[in-house]
Amino acid sequence: MERIPITKAGYEALKQELEHLKTVERPSNIKAIEEARAHGDLSENAEFHAAKERQGFIEGRVSELGYKLGNADIIDIRNTPKDHLVFGCRAVLENVDTGESVEYLLVGPDESDINAGRISVTSPLGKAMLGKEIGDEVLVAAPAGKRVYEIVDIV
Repeated sequence: MERIPITKAGYEALKQELEHLKTVERPSNIKAIEEARAHGDLSENAEFHAAKERQGFIEGRVSELGYKLGNADIIDIRNTPKDHLVFGCRAVLENVDTGESVEYLLVGPDESDINAGRISVTSPLGKAMLGKEIGDEVLVAAPAGKRVYEIVDIV
């Protein structure tokens, strides 16, 4: 069984999304199906088909979230080591070519948001960062070519 690494906050966010789908979205969509069905001929009823399509999305997402929550490996990031990079560490990287600094928090795949400075440990850069220490270089193949970063700090 695949274990999915996630922070406590990420786990809670997925739980809230699942609860919202079950208690708000699903009942609302059922009502939309009933109303569309009441309009008569279902073969040419765009509202009915849209509601049925939405129902498929909701049920698929409920199933996906159930799987992820059931296989979640909640990792406490409060006591992460500061000598090497592991899940839950925040690292400051410097692009060796440009001198540009970036800061990333290593998180699970369901929590990643590059704009918020959170990258997945399963992403190419995240994988390359794991186990590195301050002063180590990280080489990653990006769509624009290879990039080399130096680990400046682990915070």
